[in-house]
Amino acid sequence: MQKASEAREVLVLYYSHHGSVRELARHIAHGIEQTPGMVARLRTVPKISAVCEATEDAIPNEGAPYVETRDLEECVGLALGSPTRFGNMAAPLKYFLDSTSGLWVNGALTGKPAAVFTSTTTMHGGQESTLLSMMLPLLHHGMMVLGIPYTEPALSTTREGGTPYGASHVSGSTGVTTASEHERSLAIALGRRLAEAAKRLAS
Repeated sequence: MQKASEAREVLVLYYSHHGSVRELARHIAHGIEQTPGMVARLRTVPKISAVCEATEDAIPNEGAPYVETRDLEECVGLALGSPTRFGNMAAPLKYFLDSTSGLWVNGALTGKPAAVFTSTTTMHGGQESTLLSMMLPLLHHGMMVLGIPYTEPALSTTREGGTPYGASHVSGSTGVTTASEHERSLAIALGRRLAEAAKRLAS
């Protein structure tokens, strides 16, 4: 049996404002850890503000710790999540990704597998464009981006979230953060697929 210290880690990095993306992150982490020898490392990013004096605590009040550069260096794969902001990723996540040029110069993420996930209020609120926008910096980093194949039955039957580009959730006008059965199964499937690819590539 593989020792915990020998386990390979997949980074699940996300920004969540109301909790829907954090919920998806947990399901993706569950999928990752269904793969023997693989562990999920959950991390988030702080909010940003146009007010220069505004700061966030060094440690979040709840949820995952804030991401550090070494988390990206040490991971064997990456799942990246954000809510939708006008069909694009949220500013806090974009702000962090814009700071990773040092990793790009060193090729620290080149060849590692990656996946993306998101949440929107409405069914046509920009899920797919957000997922595609999140892929762009990953491709520039030389990562190998994975989606969800149609061999996953829930992808063909879902009436909520879930796309071939990545896992997703529709919170609705009431802001439901709990994932539906299909959304949950697709998030778990994406985490498992990412972990299996990372395990093979790391070997």
